[in-house]
Amino acid sequence: MNLAHLFEAGMLVCFGFSWPINVVKAYKTKTAKSTSLAFICLIITGYVAGIVAKLINRQFNYVLAVYFLNLAIVFANVVVYFRNKALDRKKEELNMNYDNARRFVPHKENFSFSNAEDYDFIPKRMREVPEKKYNVVLMGGDYDRSIPVKQLEDDFSLDFELMNKSLPGLSVKNAVEYYLKEVAGFRSDGIIIRLGAEDMELFKTSPSEFDSLYLKLLSTIKMVNSKCRIALVSMNNINKEASLDSMNNHIKAIASSEQAVYVDLAYATLWNPKATKASVDFARNMGLSVKKPIFDVAKILYSFALKNIAEEKKSVNFAG
Repeated sequence: MNLAHLFEAGMLVCFGFSWPINVVKAYKTKTAKSTSLAFICLIITGYVAGIVAKLINRQFNYVLAVYFLNLAIVFANVVVYFRNKALDRKKEELNMNYDNARRFVPHKENFSFSNAEDYDFIPKRMREVPEKKYNVVLMGGDYDRSIPVKQLEDDFSLDFELMNKSLPGLSVKNAVEYYLKEVAGFRSDGIIIRLGAEDMELFKTSPSEFDSLYLKLLSTIKMVNSKCRIALVSMNNINKEASLDSMNNHIKAIASSEQAVYVDLAYATLWNPKATKASVDFARNMGLSVKKPIFDVAKILYSFALKNIAEEKKSVNFAG
């Protein structure tokens, strides 16, 4: 055995041992801010030079194999670097969007305009400070927009504010942008989401893309407001369509994976919000410090909607 080759291999093993650890660490941190691409490229250049020297001298042995092994591991660091760089860009974009969204926070003290005239340009509804301590937002589409949340808030004597931020045409494709612009600033204690009415074609052609976009919305909400509790409402499958049934199963799975509440409208006929209120003193126990109320809020909203909003309007939106 050539001792010189043995010691050279030992040197390479010692130098290369730290790189697998570095790959794992970089992958877990999900950021490239502490990684120097120039340094990695310098190491790669060194290994390439060593390999070329071996090839010129026709030294085809186990030492050359160690060179190639180290080079492969260092290249793995490059791959992880660019992956983390892409994640950094996404985080920066999200932070930028959220900073822009702060313009919509409905609390006057959160604005920092240079003079009162600038403040007056904001619509009055955006400047009013809610009298109630908590708020829950409904975020859905055209049908959901018809739910009279203020009427229900008064009817049930709720001690928190209900806000309907539903938008006609809202889908999983534009939900993140809309959330950041119109909803994030409220820093809600709870958000009830019903999406899918505008996404049937997307779901039929690419269920995985539907899931990905829905999950992106939930991750955005959690990043902006980690304390916000989330409820996902199913589509009302009045015509027993297989595609809607499949979509509801996907929404249920998403809710389960993200620890969100799933509200299944298939059981809406069994709901009796008035009885719930009477039996558990619902009006005085809706403080959002426990998990159950967000489901009860959804029951109130959609019990009313399914009984009082025109059936033809429901069919258009729920059946897609």
